[in-house]
Amino acid sequence: MIIVVTGMVGLNKKSYLEAVCRFAGQNGRDVRLRSVGDLMYAEAPDIPPGKILDISLKRLHSLRRSIFKDIIAAASEVPNLIVNTHATFRWRHGLFPAVDFDQMRLLNADMYICLIDGVVAMHLRLLEQHAVEHSLKDLIVWREEEIISTEMLCKGINDKVPFYCLALGGGQPTVDTFYRMAFQRDVKKAYLSFPMTAVASLESVTREISEFRRRMKQSFVCFDPGDLEEAHLPMVARRARQEGRSQIEVTALNQQVRLDMEEVLQIERDINNQIYARDFLLIDQADMIVSFVPALPDGRAAISSGVERELQHAHEAAKEAYVIWTARQHPSVFVTQTANKVFSSVPEAIAFLQNRYAS
Repeated sequence: MIIVVTGMVGLNKKSYLEAVCRFAGQNGRDVRLRSVGDLMYAEAPDIPPGKILDISLKRLHSLRRSIFKDIIAAASEVPNLIVNTHATFRWRHGLFPAVDFDQMRLLNADMYICLIDGVVAMHLRLLEQHAVEHSLKDLIVWREEEIISTEMLCKGINDKVPFYCLALGGGQPTVDTFYRMAFQRDVKKAYLSFPMTAVASLESVTREISEFRRRMKQSFVCFDPGDLEEAHLPMVARRARQEGRSQIEVTALNQQVRLDMEEVLQIERDINNQIYARDFLLIDQADMIVSFVPALPDGRAAISSGVERELQHAHEAAKEAYVIWTARQHPSVFVTQTANKVFSSVPEAIAFLQNRYAS
């Protein structure tokens, strides 16, 4: 099994992938990691740390090809290999590719995964670990470029090979999701759909949603939009503007981070557009959608337009769609007509799905 993993600077991919390898080892599977950046520095000891993208493009290209040649040779000697690279570089030279198609064809990977993370977490890591001048707009554009470039690379090399987009998972890293997606490919993949922004202040409802997410992840490979949550940023920024504050304070990587209020508002449209496109991408790479519609304290259904639109997209994409509806009121025809089955509780739904998709 050869897996190419991409993602932009600021993700801390190496630590995440090392955790994947350890998790695989605990499950009796030998998985080796080759990080292109580390290997390039090892082959060119004259280049100071963090300066490799400052060298000439000619030398960078030659160095990269030399490293990939070694990786291709090593691929046949190990049971399973993860290649940690980028699809693109964005630096003082501008935007340019980080791989070559001829070498990627020789590598002949079995899967491509693009790792992503929230813009605030990436911003914080770049401040702490890399001397990279950037704006929030730069990061959100770079992230989108990396996803699209990785998908195009995968389809250009072999359109029969799967491509996945996977969030790191923040406080609960998605290491086990990565492992099961890569090495337990008979386990069904589910997109988890649930209200987010509208119920964020309702503690009892958010607890129910958290339990739904936890239970689903025990049985299936889950693509969870809650693993990358940014929709709240513009709302926090608008509140700060109304209160006359020029900065906002949010939490990322268990730290408090200060952001410029106007800079956050400048990426509001980008955040919304990417949520819309990314959630549909996650649905398309899943086998099914499972939508959890909890009850509000007054008994009404906490159904959001986002959940309804996701169900419709899944229905149109010929995905199996399941709804867990716990409210007293009956679901509308727009829910029942797009769902294969409607359940009244999470345990009922999981029992059914486990029986249906028993491997």
